[in-house]
Amino acid sequence: MSETKIRIRDNGPFLVEGPITLEDAEGNSYTIDKPTIALCRCGASDNKPFCDGKHKHCGFASEERAQAE
Repeated sequence: MSETKIRIRDNGPFLVEGPITLEDAEGNSYTIDKPTIALCRCGASDNKPFCDGKHKHCGFASEERAQAE
């Protein structure tokens, strides 16, 4: 079984790799036909929930790091 991995890009989207099911609030599934998808974090995408690169021009800034336990 393949592993799902989510990478947080500095000042950019969440990159989701591996098998996933993406559902909206009503339980409708998106068709995912790519091995990796980018999910919008900035809120400016015209293609939400997917990233369309608008984070590069809207001033979005976020550089989270995982906290050591």
